[in-house]
Amino acid sequence: MALKSNIEWTETTWNPVTGCDKISPGCKYCYAETMAKRLKAMGQLNYRNGFMVTLHPHVLRKPLEWKKPRIIFVNSMSDLFHEKVPFEFIKETFDIMKRADWHQFQVLTKRSEKLMELDLYLDWEANIWMGVSVENEDYTYRIDHLRNTGAFIKFLSLEPLIGPLHDLDLTGIDWVIVGGESGAKARPVKKEWVTDIRDQRIEANIPFFFKQWGGVNNKKNGRELEGMIWGQVPAGKNIQFVNNIISNSNLR
Repeated sequence: MALKSNIEWTETTWNPVTGCDKISPGCKYCYAETMAKRLKAMGQLNYRNGFMVTLHPHVLRKPLEWKKPRIIFVNSMSDLFHEKVPFEFIKETFDIMKRADWHQFQVLTKRSEKLMELDLYLDWEANIWMGVSVENEDYTYRIDHLRNTGAFIKFLSLEPLIGPLHDLDLTGIDWVIVGGESGAKARPVKKEWVTDIRDQRIEANIPFFFKQWGGVNNKKNGRELEGMIWGQVPAGKNIQFVNNIISNSNLR
């Protein structure tokens, strides 16, 4: 449980579920899988099963114990909508998010079909943001699934971006995050893919967050795009704390 996350668009991670399975090309070099194996080797009890899907009921109440408002990425080491996560556990997770209404929660999934299946049974509070990951044009259908949910804030994580995403339908989308892949085997991201998405979201008047160029030397490559650091976040819709992320004076 990282009280201070290195993920640029959040503050804290909360993992009531760990472990996952690969379902699309973006999963090929999953950072969470590598990290889970490392944590298992270090003797971390929550990772005793490595990257097998594991529920952690003892972790559920953690956000209720954090009294200072935070932006919390839910299951950075898993996918809440994995088929091995029981519906009742998903409901319990949503209940905690509802009760901890002084926090802002960010839920992200690649399993948009399951999200659509459960949508009507979930309590979509204003402090719960819902996002889908889309890595190339073969998976833009996830955006359509997200658009039809009852989430107050709907966002896209176009990361790792491994192909162009032309003519995106951004209707009903509140935030777009883009990032290249990091790590020793990172697949390259092309500048024109990133600028094309940036320009599409400008036309749609949607906040844009460029997370990283990625690559082997991720920190060295940075996140500057054409001389600017793009760190926009949604505004309004009862969002109170997200601007704590933003501190760089060169932000657009």
